Amino acid sequence: MTNPLKILVTRRWPETVKAKLTALGEVTLNEADQPLTGDELTQALQDYDVICPTVTDRLDAQVLQAEDVRTRLLANFGVGFNHIDLSATQRLGIAVTNTPGVLTAATAEITLTLMLMTARRAAEGERHVRSGRWQGWSPTHMLSTQVSGRVLGIVGMGRIGVAVARMAYHGLGMQIVYTSRSPLDEALARELKTSHLSLPELLAGSDFVSLHCPATPETRHLLNTETLALMQPHAFLINTARGDIVDETALVTALQQQQIAGAGLDVYEHEPQLQSGLDTLEQVVLLPHMGSGTRQTREAMGLRALDNIAAFAAGRSLPDEVKL
Repeated sequence: MTNPLKILVTRRWPETVKAKLTALGEVTLNEADQPLTGDELTQALQDYDVICPTVTDRLDAQVLQAEDVRTRLLANFGVGFNHIDLSATQRLGIAVTNTPGVLTAATAEITLTLMLMTARRAAEGERHVRSGRWQGWSPTHMLSTQVSGRVLGIVGMGRIGVAVARMAYHGLGMQIVYTSRSPLDEALARELKTSHLSLPELLAGSDFVSLHCPATPETRHLLNTETLALMQPHAFLINTARGDIVDETALVTALQQQQIAGAGLDVYEHEPQLQSGLDTLEQVVLLPHMGSGTRQTREAMGLRALDNIAAFAAGRSLPDEVKL
């Protein structure tokens, strides 16, 4: 291109990455770091060659009906892309990329964090101490569930699912079962001593159920009234994947009726809004979508996005293009 690329970054990026981005074109930053409205995104599609959105930017069919679209690349800052209507971008000739492979360890760590916090009542205990209600140790105070040796059911055995399985198996001696679109290769299955089950079998036999499947029309509300009822009363649900995989209305009911023991959530169906009732349940741990939130990971995500923008500017194939 003769003229410099006009690039819009919709949310604040790590400073180290932002400095390198300015070498690729004329960059506009969102210094307020507030989510853009649908109208602002529609206007941006007319004004910029490249937009770098995040999960907070809903680029749905309505936004992508903009006329005289200038944008030719959405370099998404993140792995998930269910906030982007790929049918609409394809129709408009807009390429979409993401940042796979760089947030696996960080997300796996937050999954284990939520498992331990929910089972051992860590958030509840911390609130208890801060409130001044703690009266000292006693043999039966705040008894909780031991995690070591329990059965962990993993829904979706991609990079993150495998990383969680390895941490749980080798670190906590957990028994691993999983459900996925395709079975693991034999060597990995032997390493983890794991079995491929149907979703109903996994839900019925697991002490912990951890979600790591992609957000698609098929997985929306995969955990609902019927499937939550298959879980054991002492079991915990962990979600670090995408919020709409869980029907949160059904989850609140299941928790209130003690159909399951608890839940640990880092993502939400309508984030940042919470489903009514979630924040009043002591057996639920709520984190602010911080799975990939280490400095190292967020910088790596930004650099991955930069690689895609640089390839686009040079007319090369995009290393992380997302296609239907």
